[in-house]
Amino acid sequence: MNDVANPLKLCGIEFTEYATPDIDFMEKAFYGFGFSKTKKFKGRDIDYFNQNDIHFLLNNEQSGFSKEFAKSHGPAICSMGWRVEDAEFAFEQAIKRGAKSAENAANKLPYPAIYGIGDSLIYFIERFGLSGSIYQQDFEDHPDPVEVQDKGFKAVDHLTNNVYQGTMEKWANFYKEVFGFTEVRYFDIKGEKTALVSYALQSPCGNFSIPINEGKGTNNNQIDEYLDEYNGPGVQHLAFITDDLVSSLDKIDSDIIDTLNIVPEYYDDVFKRIPWVKEDHERIRQHQILVDSQKENSYLLQIFTKNIFGPIFIEMIQRVDDKGFGEGNFTALFKSIELNQMERGVL
Repeated sequence: MNDVANPLKLCGIEFTEYATPDIDFMEKAFYGFGFSKTKKFKGRDIDYFNQNDIHFLLNNEQSGFSKEFAKSHGPAICSMGWRVEDAEFAFEQAIKRGAKSAENAANKLPYPAIYGIGDSLIYFIERFGLSGSIYQQDFEDHPDPVEVQDKGFKAVDHLTNNVYQGTMEKWANFYKEVFGFTEVRYFDIKGEKTALVSYALQSPCGNFSIPINEGKGTNNNQIDEYLDEYNGPGVQHLAFITDDLVSSLDKIDSDIIDTLNIVPEYYDDVFKRIPWVKEDHERIRQHQILVDSQKENSYLLQIFTKNIFGPIFIEMIQRVDDKGFGEGNFTALFKSIELNQMERGVL
């Protein structure tokens, strides 16, 4: 691993931690996506949910950082754990490179941490893979486990940040200068009434990406609506990767998980533009899946939920030799989000 290009020796995402005033709904949503509740943090009111290499912590502690974060933001992603070769080394290097220590955060998890987007926390986790697991060492079997059917989601593909207008460069530099992320895309996206710009950053380990969005103009665009509701910048959505998106959508709990409506004319020509899609075209249309392709014989399938945890939503994605972000879908997706905003009376 190139230490210059990867100064903290980052290796991927270990977990996402959630805090919310409505634990019951968030649990039901996790089950609906196929996450089983199997363990509990020793001595703490923190539940562990798992599906393949996606790990969620749901924090119901009644005091400390996560509780205060949920008071400020409502349902929120209050922290993430990022895999590194050496946690103390990564923490020390992060501080040297300009990050702010979170070691004094009240009732934090017992791992080295810095402050990230919107004063959420980024923990450094060195126990994974051949080194074992924090879930074996720091957690115990849950007294009331809930096992649900796996829905085929494998890992976190990317997570997107929303930030205030004029601060996208600042946050891009945070990821670049502290961690060694590199910019791989720049987007300027316009809908019918609103617009946004976005940087897509790739982690130095190559295992995940972080697009950063800021709104444009004075209209109530989707980014500024998020910032108003969330009370600051933060994670707008997580993307789960699956090998078979149609099958995953067949299995999720549609009573809880509602996906965006796509304008019907989208499907008039999408399969003429991308004729090499192997999945059943009619099932793709029925599920309202978006299709994109960077080059011949490669494509991705993607779908987005409506806002599910406060203003946070989930993307589900299948890649067939395609490393893009669905650029060809941005206009259709943007219009769909605007349509949803109009349905809710925001626009």
